[in-house]
Amino acid sequence: MRWGKRSGNQWFTAFLLSALLAPASSANTTPADPNFQPWLQALIEEARASGISESIIEQALVPVTPIPQVISNDRNQAEFVETLAMYLEKRVTDWRINTGRNRLAQHTALLDEVGKRYGVSPRVIVAIWGIETNYGSFTGGTDVIRALVTLAYDPRRADYFRRELLAALQILQEGHITHPDMKGSWAGAMGQSQFMPSSFRDFAVDFNGDGRRDIWTTEADVFASIANYLAAAGWREGERWGREVAIPADYHQQAAQWQQGEVTHTCSVLRRHTVQLPVSDWQMAGVRQADGQPLPAADIPASIVFPDGPDGKAFLTYPNFRAILRYNCANNYALAVATLADSF
Repeated sequence: MRWGKRSGNQWFTAFLLSALLAPASSANTTPADPNFQPWLQALIEEARASGISESIIEQALVPVTPIPQVISNDRNQAEFVETLAMYLEKRVTDWRINTGRNRLAQHTALLDEVGKRYGVSPRVIVAIWGIETNYGSFTGGTDVIRALVTLAYDPRRADYFRRELLAALQILQEGHITHPDMKGSWAGAMGQSQFMPSSFRDFAVDFNGDGRRDIWTTEADVFASIANYLAAAGWREGERWGREVAIPADYHQQAAQWQQGEVTHTCSVLRRHTVQLPVSDWQMAGVRQADGQPLPAADIPASIVFPDGPDGKAFLTYPNFRAILRYNCANNYALAVATLADSF
């Protein structure tokens, strides 16, 4: 198809948003996207070739249509449009702190077992559980397959979401969950741990040994899966995640020496961090704890980040902060998890 003056991404987004915003009286007259069904048929053939059964294809793919709201959500993610203070105020609440303490007490034996198995603090496991799904009480009500179809069809990150979609179909194929029960976020994150399908494939754990990796309803599997993910991401038990710091008055005049060069990161927000230096080097550069006290004498590699820009708060972040970023690549998210875990 010729797109005229609009790119494929612009045309697709305009089409979906026009369908979303159209008045109810005209909803039935919105023209169908002529490119979707041929695209879907090619996807079905790929799924079939990868071993997905006809019954799953018929149930999950044949009747599927895009969800316009998913595209709007994808363009306005809170981790990137809210200040740190706004983000923390909504997520590190008194309710979440008190409930997290109660959950730690309620599941002490299980969390200790999981923590020892994977070398990850129970406080951090519970903090991620709390931030992601309010301790399992809200896991999202969106059809994961339909959400992933929408995002795979959107040209912005089509290849990534197509892979996630095929991984989600494989989860159905293996019988870990049924299609009607495979609910999650608008972006396709699933269960109490909010794993994307590829994360489920690589890190989900059948901790209770029942033959299913059940991150939807089995807390043993939820906790172990979160811990396994963090362990694989390089979690270093016994170390802090980092700390808020006070910077010297001339920090920004010197900042060029600490900027990263042309480095590629799996998590893109790490480009906003400084180079990693031992904590002792930051002490010599004049960085102090937020209350003005010296930094601890340590050789832990650390980088500085200003989540709200150079005029905002500064944080000295350690390898465990980067492990949390692997879970969700957003500085505000990692700081919310760290702050919540520290409050337990």
